Amino acid sequence: MSNYATHLDPHNTPQSEPIPETNQVANCAGGYAWAVDDWVRLDRFLILGCEVGSYYATERALTIENAQAVFRCADADAARTVQRVVEISTTGRAPKNDSAIFALAILACLPKSKALALEALPRVCRTGTHLFQFAQSVQTQRGWGRGLRRAIGRWYTEKAPRDLAYQVTKYQGRERWTHRDLLRLAHPRVTGLTQDILYWAVKGWPGVGEEPHPEPALIPIWAMEKAKQATTKAEIVRLVREFRLVRECIPTQWLNEPEVWEALLHEMPLTALLRNLATMTRVGLLAPLSSATRTVVEQLRNADRLRKSRVHPVAVLAALLTYKAGHGVRGKHTWTPTSAVVDALDAAFYQAFGNVAPTGKRWLLALDVSGSMDGGVIAGVPGLSPRVGSAALALVTAATAR
Repeated sequence: MSNYATHLDPHNTPQSEPIPETNQVANCAGGYAWAVDDWVRLDRFLILGCEVGSYYATERALTIENAQAVFRCADADAARTVQRVVEISTTGRAPKNDSAIFALAILACLPKSKALALEALPRVCRTGTHLFQFAQSVQTQRGWGRGLRRAIGRWYTEKAPRDLAYQVTKYQGRERWTHRDLLRLAHPRVTGLTQDILYWAVKGWPGVGEEPHPEPALIPIWAMEKAKQATTKAEIVRLVREFRLVRECIPTQWLNEPEVWEALLHEMPLTALLRNLATMTRVGLLAPLSSATRTVVEQLRNADRLRKSRVHPVAVLAALLTYKAGHGVRGKHTWTPTSAVVDALDAAFYQAFGNVAPTGKRWLLALDVSGSMDGGVIAGVPGLSPRVGSAALALVTAATAR
């Protein structure tokens, strides 16, 4: 006897077919899942991105689909869309800011949202690197009209001279863009110290004296120019310690010297510390039982500093995975991980849970453990597969959503 009724049982539907009388749609894996609206998709893109793609979909396909969701959200409610981009970018909910910058560039090209997007530019693009990324993304979609030029100009002119000097010295170029390129397009009208700083960014200074510049805001630029002229390691170390120069201000030939990195370490922000652990180990500074290693371990285990930095737990996990591997993905350098630093990174990952704001809701978490979860990476982070990322975020949720 045939039991035809089993083929219509909604509790016995194969994944390759939609459950009857539901809004399930086909996914990239050939199965069916419940559709999410454009606002949920916008949030997912802003937080997770789609760099490198997934096991079933290419980066190009996912980028186009997410961009189309941004278009639809902007058409439905431009103000809400821009505000969402700003909110996720500024609250530290995403391990990387790339998706928010790309979404803002899209919004800066749409009639309904471009004015709001350009007004929000300084809040999303908080560093020079962010600004270069925005310029590269926006140029692929629109020309350099008056509104865009003014927005870029305001990014420079509305900063205090000291902050502006920091930005133009630390973030000198990215994505084939420099401050000189942007300033020649924007043509901001400036006077006083701001004019001196931007003149240096475009044309440089013809010469620097032996004594520090009399204007405190211009001292970082003076010190950077002196570093270019330095002929000894001792002179570089002195400039770093006395004038708090950052790594980007140091000529490349001195960045293989442990003494230079030791000087940089004293004033290094936590996010920069996470990025440079491998280099400091490779040049021999973070050797087992060294004083520099003790300093790094103390900083990574400092819960108060982790909280103030607002570093995302996934960013710490990414640093742990990369450092522990002993080699990068793009470069050829290798290093031997120091066990004390590995342990401190592991502890910092759990301490960074405190940087995640609890939702105040109860959650039921289900983790996909299929083989496809080991393909691709999250947010372009080497070694951070969907399997590892989902487990990490489950730990974060379990620790914060109580």
